[in-house]
Amino acid sequence: MFRTDPTFYPSSRAAMRAPREDLAYVACLYEGTGLNRPDFMAVVDVDPSSPTYSRIVGKVELNNVGDELHHFGWNACSSSLCPNGKPNLERRFLIVPGLRSSRIYVIDTKPDPRNPKLTKVIEPGEVVEKTGYTRLHTVHCGPDGIYISALGNEKGEGPGGILMLDHFSFDVLGRWELNRGDQYLAYDFWWNLPNEVMVTSEWAVPNVMEGGLRLEHLKDRYGNRVHFWDLRKRKRVSSITLGEDNRMALELRPLHDPTKLMGFINVVVSLKDLSSSIWLWFHEDGRWQAREVINIPAEPSEGGLPEILKPFKAVPPLVTDIDLSLDDKFLYVSLWGTGEVRQYDVTDPFRPRLTGKVKAGGILHREDHPMGRLTGAPQMLEVSRDGRRIYVTNSLYSSWDNQFYPEGIRGWMLKLNADPEGGLILDRDFLVDFGEARSHQVRLRGGDASSDSYCYP
Repeated sequence: MFRTDPTFYPSSRAAMRAPREDLAYVACLYEGTGLNRPDFMAVVDVDPSSPTYSRIVGKVELNNVGDELHHFGWNACSSSLCPNGKPNLERRFLIVPGLRSSRIYVIDTKPDPRNPKLTKVIEPGEVVEKTGYTRLHTVHCGPDGIYISALGNEKGEGPGGILMLDHFSFDVLGRWELNRGDQYLAYDFWWNLPNEVMVTSEWAVPNVMEGGLRLEHLKDRYGNRVHFWDLRKRKRVSSITLGEDNRMALELRPLHDPTKLMGFINVVVSLKDLSSSIWLWFHEDGRWQAREVINIPAEPSEGGLPEILKPFKAVPPLVTDIDLSLDDKFLYVSLWGTGEVRQYDVTDPFRPRLTGKVKAGGILHREDHPMGRLTGAPQMLEVSRDGRRIYVTNSLYSSWDNQFYPEGIRGWMLKLNADPEGGLILDRDFLVDFGEARSHQVRLRGGDASSDSYCYP
């Protein structure tokens, strides 16, 4: 008798009652460190009852140098339970793209989740031949295939977009877009599956961002738009500019409740005052709209600034990641510049309330952990399915790491504990040190708050 993967849930409400996570998979990279080594996937024990709690218990050593692993994802997730999904899939393989190399690794986490195995490598030549895309960024498991965003083409220019892999063979199928209109820049994407809406965001083309941030590029080479697509027709239907002075519209977090056509997106920097902002995008009165709902100002500072910030005598917050709890109650925000993680109550998404914050690392705060020094600052965030734990890593992108933290970044992962009524505290007993490797995306075994899509309220 066929049995659906028990880690699939029809709704986010059901997923919140799932068993607690026991393992975390973490993308670790050597790009930018000066060490000529391949990146690796680390397996971290996050079960507090385990004798190896908060330790690296496994590794998948990759076989190429210079991949720069980034936002990876599962081959299948709860979207398989959607009306047009494939429920005979299982959450088994990690699909891991290289942002610099455009190579895709397929890692099997079964039968031993602590000892995953590399089972397939899709070389960049195949990706380019079948899609024209390079510099692969974000992976999402859809009901009909595996979707991967790409920042540009073989020459390092645009347009960027989305490609698809087959669910079973992992063969590259081709480009997703049929009609992109004037969409040119790409970065993140996500969707509302029952309403057949895809949303995409903008960073920059590879030739602009790969060598590091150049201030003269901020004026017009970095994106500030969010795009809305007909998911079935694969056609762009609308775009919104998130303020003329704003640049780098990055992470998309749609509400998990599929009856609500809205979500959040972070804007990294304002050219006017170096602030960061969070915007709410929503569908109302028959059209797509967006509204700034959170603004985080830059902090004045005279000393200890990297060269790129010395002319401004200030530390921008640099909000580089956001994550939304499965009950759509709390939005978590990383301030990679100043060194903070914030929790906002977004029960009313138009009026967020700051309910908690923790300082860690940063150009401004430089707050250490009781168990060790924190270089860099909070960057990637991953929230557990029950919303009680937030896992935090510290690397943004190798060439940018070196500009903003020239003293060097040593990879770490820390854990924050969240009060379901509001509040955020540092777990003083959890700190993972990845040594000279830098740490980026985290995925939790069985699922987390940013890996699954749901079709039922």
